[in-house]
Amino acid sequence: MRSKTLASIAVTAGLALAVSACGANTSSGTGGSTESNSGSGNGAKVGVILPETASSARWEGFDKPLLKAALEKEGLAPDIQNAQGDVQKFSTLADGMINAGVKVLIIATPNSEVGASVAKKAQAQGIQVIDYDRLNLGGSSSYYVSFDNVKVGELQGQGLADAMKSAAQGANVIEIEGAPTDNNATLFHEGQQKVLKPLYDSGKLKLVQSQPIDNWDNQKGGQVFEQILTSNGGKVDGVVAANDGLAGAVITVLKKVGLAGKVPVTGQDATPDGLQAVLRGDQYMTVFKPIKDEAEAAAKLAAALAKGDTAGADALASGKTKDSKGNRDVKSVLLTAQLITKDKVKSVVDAGFVKASDICVADTQAACTELGIK
Repeated sequence: MRSKTLASIAVTAGLALAVSACGANTSSGTGGSTESNSGSGNGAKVGVILPETASSARWEGFDKPLLKAALEKEGLAPDIQNAQGDVQKFSTLADGMINAGVKVLIIATPNSEVGASVAKKAQAQGIQVIDYDRLNLGGSSSYYVSFDNVKVGELQGQGLADAMKSAAQGANVIEIEGAPTDNNATLFHEGQQKVLKPLYDSGKLKLVQSQPIDNWDNQKGGQVFEQILTSNGGKVDGVVAANDGLAGAVITVLKKVGLAGKVPVTGQDATPDGLQAVLRGDQYMTVFKPIKDEAEAAAKLAAALAKGDTAGADALASGKTKDSKGNRDVKSVLLTAQLITKDKVKSVVDAGFVKASDICVADTQAACTELGIK
């Protein structure tokens, strides 16, 4: 699991930034409905399938409404569904959309295998497919819209490195990474290592263990972190957590052992829970991915493809992403993300991504007042 100044920045500006530059606690209150979300417009039908709701609040809380608004603004009729992490359900939803005659299919998949299978079936019916947020390795989708995910990982690595500047030589770091079946998780790790591996190699930091977590399962992530921590004699000086959900699970363990707020923890997605943790000082940083920009880029791409304007689509997707499994370059829109530490939380609110009331609660109100968040 990517609104710089969301209401006012045109997606074309986001695309220009991307070209030049080149998943949160369990959702509470966002719901996991998979009921039909068909748009009321009379334009071409566009199917959107989101992956799940368990690992991050972003999919239902942000991507779904933002994609609906962006697609309808382009005169398209969206049908947005969520597979709830069920691969078979993902395929069934795709079959329904293909049979309903969608012109374009936008997919954010639980794994590359189902994504590749769905894309193949859709393209056999003349339907254009856009990989959204997650590239399906070995697939055949013609376009990909996401963030520069290696850069996202670099921001996480840099955040931890900054937080541990004054740490003693050989300070212990534990890495809790995302799902091995999610190419984004691989790219995040790649970016993190660009910053952290030299520190491991020099002995400045010591990597205790790096562990991917199947399905971005927050509960499992917490259990694995606790096991690694225990086996290391309770010693940890810094934690790479691949998103805010895993960070929350790590922080729960750190609270049990009296280390919360004393050990820097990274995150990603700038979720309300993650931002609250940053304000409390339990989490050192998160990564803000302007999802409105991502949704608008996908909508503009879908609009061009629905009209058969492949030249227009190619002009929008002017970047390239390597599909290492398929040995091909995928035409891409790659947007930029932002590192958010406590002093920058206000910028996420100012951008309209979250409301002050979402993050300024009893134990963070003092920090909000100090930072002018209202």
